[in-house]
Amino acid sequence: MTRTAKAVRATAETDIGLSVDLDGTGEADVETGVGFFDHMLCALARHSLIDLTVRTKGDTEVDDHHTVEDTGIVLGQALRKALGDKRGIRRFGSALVPLDEALVMAAVDVSGRGELYWDVPIGPDKVGTFDTELGHEFFCGLAREAGITLHLRLVCGENAHHILEATFKAAARALREAVEPDPRVEGVPSTKGSL
Repeated sequence: MTRTAKAVRATAETDIGLSVDLDGTGEADVETGVGFFDHMLCALARHSLIDLTVRTKGDTEVDDHHTVEDTGIVLGQALRKALGDKRGIRRFGSALVPLDEALVMAAVDVSGRGELYWDVPIGPDKVGTFDTELGHEFFCGLAREAGITLHLRLVCGENAHHILEATFKAAARALREAVEPDPRVEGVPSTKGSL
């Protein structure tokens, strides 16, 4: 069974084409027009071992908000498609990831109920030209559309770049664990029989 998917979205604000391979090696081919966001998406792919191709054209002349949020939405849609009926997956994943002084906790449940629980206060408003609040917008769209429950919590940290990067890497490691096939699981990992 291949666990790959493509998703597209075209609006007056963004035009996005994206593909994922859940059983990849973490290869990333990303072009969003937002340099720091590209860096974060590459980290997400690398540490989740999900191959990721992203082509986003957004109204960055306005700001980066639509580009980042909509890419999260489309990535979530692709992840949901690639997971299919979720048979044989581990379902749950968690990670505690440090990056210098920053430490971030992530926990994932591939529950079918897309929700984000975000406790990642970031002091500086910008990393370069990137608005730090867009981290929340990205993960909110991703969690909702993928149908995953995602908890992200900053344990400690001061540097905004380190905090955001640790957040993306922690989410990636937790996601990797949650979507991995578990040879001991038969069917869907739920007492309800579906996720």
